[in-house]
Formats: sequence, C-alpha cells, structure tokens
Amino acid sequence: MLLGLLSLTPSTGRAEVDYARDVQPILARKCFSCHGPDQAESGVAFHEPVLALAEADSGDFAIVPGDVEASGVIARIESDDEYERMPPEGEPLSPEEIGTLKEWISEGAPFRRHWAFEPLTYPRAPKLTLRSDGTSATKLRSTSNRHPSTSQNATDAVHPIDAFVWQRLEESGLKQAPRADKRTLIRRVTYDLTGLPPSPQQVADFVANTDPDAYEKLVDRLLASHHYGERWGRHWLDLVRYAETNSFERDAAKPNAWKYRDYVIRSFNNDKPYDQFVQEQLAGDLLGKTTTETITATGYYRLGIWDDEPADPLQARYDELDDLITTTSQAFLALTINCARCHDHKIDPIPTKDYYSMLAFFADVTTYAKRHDMTGNNQVDVSPPELIRRYQLCDEDEAKIVAERTEIEQAAIVQMSATDQRATEGPPKERERVLRKKLNQHLTDEQRDRYEDLGRELKQIGERRAALPSREQTLGLARKRDVEQTFVMYRGNPHSPTDAVEPNFPSIFDASPPKGDDQHRRLELAKWITEPSNRLTSRVIVNRIWQHHFGRGIVRSANNFGQLGTPPTHPRLLDYLAQVFMQNGWKLKAMHRFIMTSETYRTAATLPPEQTSQIGDVASIDPGNDLFWRFDPRRLSAEEVRDSILAVTGKLNTTAYGPSFYEELSPEVLAGQSRPGQGWGKASESDLNRRSVYIHVKRSLLTPLLSAFDFPEPDTTCEARFATLQPGQAMSLLNSDFVHKRASQLADAARQDIDSNRDTDHTRANSTPQTQSDAAYVRAVIHRVFGRDAIAAEVDDGTNLIGELVTQHGVSPTRAQTLYALSVLNWNEFVFVF
Repeated sequence: MLLGLLSLTPSTGRAEVDYARDVQPILARKCFSCHGPDQAESGVAFHEPVLALAEADSGDFAIVPGDVEASGVIARIESDDEYERMPPEGEPLSPEEIGTLKEWISEGAPFRRHWAFEPLTYPRAPKLTLRSDGTSATKLRSTSNRHPSTSQNATDAVHPIDAFVWQRLEESGLKQAPRADKRTLIRRVTYDLTGLPPSPQQVADFVANTDPDAYEKLVDRLLASHHYGERWGRHWLDLVRYAETNSFERDAAKPNAWKYRDYVIRSFNNDKPYDQFVQEQLAGDLLGKTTTETITATGYYRLGIWDDEPADPLQARYDELDDLITTTSQAFLALTINCARCHDHKIDPIPTKDYYSMLAFFADVTTYAKRHDMTGNNQVDVSPPELIRRYQLCDEDEAKIVAERTEIEQAAIVQMSATDQRATEGPPKERERVLRKKLNQHLTDEQRDRYEDLGRELKQIGERRAALPSREQTLGLARKRDVEQTFVMYRGNPHSPTDAVEPNFPSIFDASPPKGDDQHRRLELAKWITEPSNRLTSRVIVNRIWQHHFGRGIVRSANNFGQLGTPPTHPRLLDYLAQVFMQNGWKLKAMHRFIMTSETYRTAATLPPEQTSQIGDVASIDPGNDLFWRFDPRRLSAEEVRDSILAVTGKLNTTAYGPSFYEELSPEVLAGQSRPGQGWGKASESDLNRRSVYIHVKRSLLTPLLSAFDFPEPDTTCEARFATLQPGQAMSLLNSDFVHKRASQLADAARQDIDSNRDTDHTRANSTPQTQSDAAYVRAVIHRVFGRDAIAAEVDDGTNLIGELVTQHGVSPTRAQTLYALSVLNWNEFVFVF
C-alpha cells in the first residue's frame, strides 16, 4: 500500500477568493433581482464588470477594487438602517458571505472567467518524491506537457489519479482509508460495471486468487460482459429522457422505441468511441455512410413528450424544440442554454440570441407525429435495399392495375349517372355501394372480362407481397427538405418573431460559425460538440463516468457546469482525465479501467480501528468526503434491486436485447390510468425474469417497485437519481407480490443448495423442510444472497425466527423459511454497496 509513503502536513494560508465560485453565487442570490440582467436600480448592476464598477446615480461607487471601506455595497449590506440595508427583502447576507465579499474586494475585485468556459488545460499528475525518512513530498510536474497518459513509467510508483487526490489530502492534513478487502471489492466492482451481484463462486474464486493481476483481470472480464452495456446504457437513457410513450392523457406508445435502447446498450458493449456515439445520435442520418444503426441512433430526437392534441400547435412545436435544446445542451455540454429561451441567461453569458441560434441547428427536425401505418415522421424503413425494391415492384404493379380498374369504373359511372343519381351525388359510402351493386350492368362484355382479370391480378400481387419478409422499421428522424428561417421569439412567444438568426454556436465558446449547408446543420453541430478543442464535451463525459463510480462527480452538478453549478473539487484532475480520455480514442472502457485501478477507487468505506481517532477531525475538515478520503457507500439503484433479487434466486433471464416486456402490475395500479389497463400488455414467465432495463417504460405507468427506489421521471433529462431511504421502499420489499414470489423461489433454491451439498458429500437425506436443519437453511440463504458464510449470531437469529413462526404463529415450516428468505432480502447488506 503506497499510502504509507505520503507525508501529511496541514495546509497553510487560505486560497484567494474565486469570483465565479465564491462571489457570483452570493450576488446572484442576494443582488441580481434589483441589480442584475433585468434591471439596474440606481445605475448599478453586478452581473457585468463594467456595470459593477461604474459610478452609481448617487455619485458613489458600489465596488472600489482594493478598498473595502470605500465600497458602497459593503456599507449598504452592513447598515443597521432598515431603509438603507441591502437586500431590502428576504434574508440578509450572513457574516460568512459578507466576509467573502470583503476579501474579494480587498484582493482587487477580480472578475475572472468561469472555469468551465476556459479551454482545457494540460496538467501533469503531481509527482511524489521519497524523503530520506521514508515519507514523501508532493512535487508538481510541469503543467505545459500536452500528453497525459494512462500508462505509468517504471519510476512512477503512484497512480496519476491517486497523485492528484493524495496531494489534496496532504494539504488538508487527512489520510485516505486503506484498500477495501477483496470480498468488498468484487461486490463493488461487479455492481459498478454490470449492475448485478457476483455469484458466491465468483466471490470465493477471487478471494482465493493470489495472482497479482487478479483485480485487473476481474475488471476486464466484467467490461467484456454484455451486462456492462445494460448497466451503463441505462445511465445514458436517464440523460436522454428515454421512455416508450408520448405522455399526456392518452400516453400512446412510440413504436420501436426499444430499438434505440438496444442501440445504446450495443454501443456501450462494443466500446464505440464516444465522439462517434454523439455524432450518430445528433446526425446519424447525415453521416457519409448511413446504416440501420445510425438511423436508429436518431431516435434520440423522438424520445421526448408529445401532445397529440395541443391547444396551440405552434407553441407545442416550439416546446418540442426546447426539449431538444434542453436535453442536448445539458447532456452533452452540461450547459443550461434553455434558460435563455425567454430572456438572456441571468447568470451564464448566454444571450437569448444564442438560444435561437442553437435552435436553428434543429430547424430541419420534423415534429413528432403518429400515423397508423407506421411510415410517417417517426418510422424509418431500414429494410435491405433488395427487399425494399421487391415491395416497390408490388406497389408499382398494384398502382397500374388500380388505375386501369378506376378507368373502367369511371366509364360505368358515366353510364349510371343518367339513371341513378345516388351513384354520383350521394355520400361516399352510398356511392361505393351503388357502384359495386350495379357496376356489371353498365359494362360491356369486354370491360367486364378485363375488370375481373384485373381483380385476379390484384389478388396475386397481394399474395406476392404477403410472401415477402416483413419490412424492418425503426424509430428515427424524418427531416424537412425546405428549412425555414429561425427567428428570436420575443419573451419566448412563438407568435412574436423578431430578428432572424442563423445556426451558430454559443458565443462563450469563441468558435467560428458553421460552414455547412442547410441540409447538414445538425452534422455541423455534432462535429463541433465532438471536436477535441471543445472545452466542455470531454470534461462532461469523464465527470459522468467518475460520478457513477464514486456516487458523485468531480463536479456534483453533472448537467450544469455553468456558474450556478457546483465547482469541481479537483479541477486539475478533471482536465487530466479529459485529456487522457481523448488521447485514448474517446473510449469509455479505457477510462473505466483507468479510474478503477486507482487506490482512490479501491479504498475502504471506513477507517481502520487504528485510525478511528481521526474520525472527528475528518468530520470537521471534510464532512462531505469531497477529498475522497474514503469510498462512499451507496444504495442500489431501482434496477439493481429488482435484478439482484432475480439473480440470487437463480431465475434471472440474461437474454440481451429485443422488444420490451410488461411487468406484472396489480389491478389497483392499472386503475390509476385515465383508461385503466390500456397500453399495458402481458409477458411470459421467461420475459418477467429479464433485466429491468428491458421493462416497457410508460410515462404514466412506471413500475411501482422501481419508482419506490427512485426510478427517474422520464419527461426531462436526469443528471443523477435521488438515493432516498424512505418507508415506501421497506413496504415494497416486504409486501409486494413480486418480492414474495421471489422469496419463495429463493427458499427453494437454498434448499436445493443443501441437497446439492449432501449429494457432493455422498449423503442422502429427505429434503423436505420438516427434516432439514433450519441452521443449514439459514447458512444456505446467506451464502446464496451475500456470497459469504453466515456468522453464528446470524444463524441463531434465523433459526429462532423460523422456530417462532412455526411454534407461536402456526406458520408451516415451508412458509416460515420463505419468510426468513424475505427478511434477508430486506437487509441493508443486500441493498447497499460498500
């Protein structure tokens, strides 16, 4: 363990105040309402340096750089006069906030550009050098080196991630917890990469493995599993508001939406470069080589909510576009560009014009629509070309025959019009009825024979078409050929267009305007987002990877790197990871390996007994574990809870990909819809055992068990799920039909394990619950669920519970064992990863 080499010394001195991190949030909360983007009372506004430092209407200056006493803002916020004190309403500034403003002014009131809007830096990992006493000092390497690497030189004893983290710990006078034990690590790593628990045999093999590379091989094995894509693809689906229905009252299905889900899972499993992954979703129909896969990727545009009967169609259209702006800017760039729809962004330098310039990139995106033949805006034919041609030939032959039959019918109608007015002037159905009934009476023998021949030919064409393989369709993007001009909408009102705008990137990026033509706007956007020089894209995705490994990102506000977001705890590490990520071809799996092979990831969740005396200091210095002195335990996600229950019972169906299935829901749950039960089907027992990622996601009818464990509302992008602990979870794990059914299966599996062990020992015994040892049963359940041996106290508690249920409550032995299995599925150890 390299931790012992570090010299831990307290930090000295306080870092200078950072305007974006420390000052602007105070001004935004307390001052901007009167002195900000919307109004500048008394001629003072704090959102721009020029206005903040300007002379006020009174002749005074609100901020005098370097002179706290002369700065009127300090005098006003500290005034005892209620008519003078600022802010005039709401909570006054705290002493800490006032102190921050004073220190900032005394330092010269520097207005620095926000960190996220600066270009990527090229930091090198801190270097740890040994002292003669066996400890080490942290020495920074040159920050000008432009080639960070995931590899370590023979002289580099410390993982680069650890070097960054340990440096901060050293400055704060903290020590990192030691490495977690092997049993804890395999459970942590397996859940992290696959969302499933390791089997008892996998745990035993790893614990017993003395290969020095066993851990690295474990990581590689899990990354190669198709379960990896199911786990990490679900993270992406949260970001892009994946669901398979439209929302609103009818909440109708989006046909073939599941194919986009499978595209995401396959992309992760195939380790598709992230820049390619982004480009396919934003412009998969515009790439040099389009495939079924790239067209399916454009299903991204069809995942949002859609009102099939809007009161204001134009407003609904712009709401759809706003959903795209919101999701694209937050998911790929971690910017809240959508805040500028109605007015200039109040915090970030994003004017309304930038919002509509971004919207112009999507001007060729058609509105979502529903057609019963599934060939409208949303369903794209991706059949093989030869099959499409065979269908086209059928259509062409049919059109010719229909045209000739129509000529014959028209000739008959002319004859009928003189004798039967209903054939030409009645309602359509009436005219058709008369035509069918009297057609033969007004045809010549030659016309009649030809008409019958044509009918037989039509039937033959129908038979030809029916014999063809089914055409393959996918949910994708249909686009407009004639791109309309985009305008800035006054106060966001689509009925009030003002200035025309062209597609352009947000001005904070100082990027050159796009050069593509109108038909390739989205491709230009996709290329710009994935340029290595883009200062946000690589930072954002490595932060998301870090987030799902550690429970929070280096930037906690993963969808908002703007000035109201949370500053990075380790900004140099963030840029280092972004550079490493791009250097390694934008590959996600390489970044997983890099992060997971660090000591910081492998650290224990608690300090060892000999360091417990430090707990009080740690709690005061770093209560939120911002410095990563330990691993944060986490509760299983909603899908992990359900999938783990299936896994430990041995019933998990590991079949990957394919149409979604419908989970079993009670009549009471179905009754909660406006049309109870509509749009919810039934599934086979085999499908009901599939992983949760394949459950049909209906916006108005989310699976109750998943919802209890914080499955996100899919109407908007979700940067991070809540991880609550609330009574509904206990009620679900104790009372739901799903869990009771699975507890019974767990009990059966445990009894089979006992029999299997007896067979191995050449021992034959009656396997009925009445004659089995309750103690052996308890051990079998705990071993199956947790992959470890039960301790004596657990065996005693379990056997006592089973005995009391039988003797005091009249429960059958079989039922008592099932209830014990149910109780184990409610243990903290089952629903937490440490």
